[in-house]
Amino acid sequence: MTQRVEERSGLRSLAILVTGLAAVIALLYFGRAFCITLVISTILAFLLEPFVGLFMRARLPRGFASFLVCTVALFALYLAGLAMVTQAVNLADDLPEFTQRLNVIVDRIAVEVDKFETTLYKNVVPRRLQNDPRGATPEPQPPASSRKKRNPSVPAAPPPVPEVRIHQDRSPLVQSVAGYVSSFYETFLMISFVPFLVYFTLSWSEHISRTVLAVYRESDRPRAGRSWIAIASMARAYVVGNVILGIVISVVSCVVFFSWHLPYWLLVGILSGFLSLIPYVGLPLAMIPAVVAALLTYDALTPYFVICLEVGIIHLLALNLLYPAVVGARVHLNPLVVTIALMFWGTIWGGLGLVLAIPMTAAVKAYLDNTDSMQEYGRLLGDQTPAAPPPKIPEKVA
Repeated sequence: MTQRVEERSGLRSLAILVTGLAAVIALLYFGRAFCITLVISTILAFLLEPFVGLFMRARLPRGFASFLVCTVALFALYLAGLAMVTQAVNLADDLPEFTQRLNVIVDRIAVEVDKFETTLYKNVVPRRLQNDPRGATPEPQPPASSRKKRNPSVPAAPPPVPEVRIHQDRSPLVQSVAGYVSSFYETFLMISFVPFLVYFTLSWSEHISRTVLAVYRESDRPRAGRSWIAIASMARAYVVGNVILGIVISVVSCVVFFSWHLPYWLLVGILSGFLSLIPYVGLPLAMIPAVVAALLTYDALTPYFVICLEVGIIHLLALNLLYPAVVGARVHLNPLVVTIALMFWGTIWGGLGLVLAIPMTAAVKAYLDNTDSMQEYGRLLGDQTPAAPPPKIPEKVA
């Protein structure tokens, strides 16, 4: 009897866990625009928190220091966006020339394909069949019934008019692209809330920390404080590491594109450098700006292959040499977990899910590592690097 009660209790707990996970996944999927906005705002707040601390050391109130930091960040973002928009407007003026160059390249590719087919035919098909006219395919003859003489007094019936059907269904490719575009559109629609969320998170961070810690029991508060500090440190280090890596790749890409005399090499190099940081799809995305810029300069196909090869080499070197040292050492996630996380968050949140998958999973691991009863699950997500010592909790937070 006791065993049956325990089995029912275990099944009930499992059912509650599965139901809770399903509810969380449904909330993340249907409320993805809201959740993405909160996650981006929180990461930016973690990133700007040290600058707020610097202003507070100058005896400025936290609210005013947060306002100054957010203002400077918005102004820097505005200058960067203005430079990018200026380059993009100049690039849009050259779109007709892009079209002409693209047509020339497509024609040359078609000619090369025809030459290849002709050469392949000459080498594969036996020469006796090529020279023998009987080896040629006979022209189709009309059926015997159509060769009979028609009665000139009876006019032939007009051919039936084919029925024209308009298909309004979109192809699966168009539906997939529309889904990804809609996910970005919903995020951009709520992007206006990000500055306010970042400011209020920075100015009310001490109050939020005290309120959140008050929810826990007194014995669990140190653990919750360590988890909060570990997540903030990880997010800050991850973002800074990616920015440093993106700057390095952008500088190298700008030098390469400048040596090829590509127009808008500065804009193309920055785009290529930071697009290469997107997991799994970064390499093809990094090639697109360089290929588009090369359309204004080169007609031959060889420079395009060489430029794509150089972009691939830069991407692979950065991914295998710089990424583990600059970014990988801050998240401590094994490759299997990273792949599963990219699949999960990419399915739930689309294109932005690929960008946020690693910091979100690393935040979960940081929470598990600082929870005594769940440290084994944290080791399951992590790599073979020894776990870092738990962070010290400031007296104000504890």
